[in-house]
Amino acid sequence: MTGVKGETPYERVKDLMERLRAECPWDREQSFESIAPYTIEEAYEVVDAIEQNDMDALREELGDLLLQVVFHSKLADETGAFNLDDVTDDLVEKMVRRHPHVFGDEKVDSVPGNWEKLKEAERTAKGQTSRLDGVALGLPALMRAQKLQKRAAKSGFDWPDLTGVWDKINEEINEVKEAVETGNPTDMEEEIGDLLFSVVNLSRKLGVDSEVALRRTNAKFSRRFKGVEERAGESIQDLDLETLELYWQAAKSEETKL
Repeated sequence: MTGVKGETPYERVKDLMERLRAECPWDREQSFESIAPYTIEEAYEVVDAIEQNDMDALREELGDLLLQVVFHSKLADETGAFNLDDVTDDLVEKMVRRHPHVFGDEKVDSVPGNWEKLKEAERTAKGQTSRLDGVALGLPALMRAQKLQKRAAKSGFDWPDLTGVWDKINEEINEVKEAVETGNPTDMEEEIGDLLFSVVNLSRKLGVDSEVALRRTNAKFSRRFKGVEERAGESIQDLDLETLELYWQAAKSEETKL
């Protein structure tokens, strides 16, 4: 590979980042904060490639995500905090620690259950006193809500069945209506947030990943709206809602036949 040293892929990717930080003006100016949005974006592009079942795209996007790990590690190395070797060593040590049934003689009834016990012990060792500690603030809101609720439920803070969940959703819908009537933007934002949180709770109770569910609905809406656009052409803004609804139903029906 021209211009990049190293006998192994690991060595080459480290040399690549050394060169980028030393010789590229844009890469040299970056910080943890400036590249953090790209890290999130690349993770979602990996998910998108998986959902599209596109192995060529997945290979490329995994490389882009790996670059983010290497970039952050290089920035940390420049401050003396840690380096890429430390990151990989820590990863191996953690996986060995969390898989005693693989790397030791321990018998476990439930791998996910034992994993959570080990993670909780690690949180305690770090001085995290709340069960909610460690749920990353940077997670997408739906995903974070579901994780917070899951943690709370393990402490018994949960509805015993769906009855309480439905009641709570209906209560929050009424409170949204009241906030709309008052016209206070702050109240409306708060009550809509409470409603969304309650719907996420329903998803959790049903075993549905709310983030995945909304992603798929977004994709479905995009497909069907594009079908409306194809039927309406350039005149879409001039059409009445009844006509647009007919086009929507046609796009929906066409999708169902596929």
